[in-house]
Amino acid sequence: MAWLVTKYDYVRRLLADPRVSSDPMKPGFPSLVEGQQEVDKAGVLPWMDPPEHNLYRRTVVNEFTFRRIKAMRPYIQGIVDDCVTAILAKPGEADLVQELGLIVPSLVICELLGVPYDDRAMFQQRARTVVNRTVTAEEWAANLGDMRTYLADLVERKSADLSEDDLLTRLIVKFAENGLDDRNQLIGLAVLLLIAGFETTASLISLSAVVLLTHPDQLALLQADPATAPAATEELLRFISHADHVTHRAAIEDIEIDGLVIRAGEGILLSTAAGNHDPDVFEEPGTLDLARDSRHHLAFGYGIHQCIGQNLARLELEVVLSTLFTRIPTLKLALPVEELPFKRETLIYGYDSVPVTW
Repeated sequence: MAWLVTKYDYVRRLLADPRVSSDPMKPGFPSLVEGQQEVDKAGVLPWMDPPEHNLYRRTVVNEFTFRRIKAMRPYIQGIVDDCVTAILAKPGEADLVQELGLIVPSLVICELLGVPYDDRAMFQQRARTVVNRTVTAEEWAANLGDMRTYLADLVERKSADLSEDDLLTRLIVKFAENGLDDRNQLIGLAVLLLIAGFETTASLISLSAVVLLTHPDQLALLQADPATAPAATEELLRFISHADHVTHRAAIEDIEIDGLVIRAGEGILLSTAAGNHDPDVFEEPGTLDLARDSRHHLAFGYGIHQCIGQNLARLELEVVLSTLFTRIPTLKLALPVEELPFKRETLIYGYDSVPVTW
């Protein structure tokens, strides 16, 4: 049995409740991917509970502070500028997924982690398989295993030469300094950062573009003042809420909420998407309103498992929005939105292709 929780206040309350576990090995945990319970969860922070979670999160959280991520803005701006320039060089039609959505987060996470960009095709394909809910347990485990093998080799190479200034090298040093000698945990953490840093942001970029192109009145507000991109980013995160699956939990003690009791051993589906569309918190939640104060949305979760990479995702989307629609103000969809190929099989929903013209 699993409870579906949709009210904003209840979702937040349970995400911060220590009687709720993120460990997929716990009785009642509601897995959406076949075989998830049998896979090695080492280093996968969203599947850890305290105190183990706290120990490993501390090794990486300072790498994603607002100040550190802000310093990456010129690099991200350069990537987006190059993508838009390449799009404009085409004869009037392009695909925002292939020529923007996939490229920006791939380059950014490769630069951040110290992963060779030439290997992007390998990790892109495997990252998409890991979040695909239709693959078999064997396929899912094999793809995750391939990612671990690849990053294990990269960790070994970087361990032999600590001179590079990248996140993976710094994590190797931090693990050693803190007496964390479990190399499997380090590799798992690297896998998590690579997958999460790519797939979620890639889908978010193309989804946001489609949402704005189908809400011309709101797009006009952004184009009139690109400085509103940060606020627009927050509203789009709330409105889209495309990473809802990471907030599944299991009760490890009985929990009473307004007269209802969630028993120990029962699953809990905490819908951040539903919470972000709770009319008691967001007036007319089904309406896109870029002027709305949406900073308290739940798109990145809440509590101890709140997304480490949220500052990076925000910045990537903000730069894309403020650049794409300024440099190509006449951008429009080449197909009716209902004809766009939608990724229905994945836990991180989005589009396979977004053809556009201008």
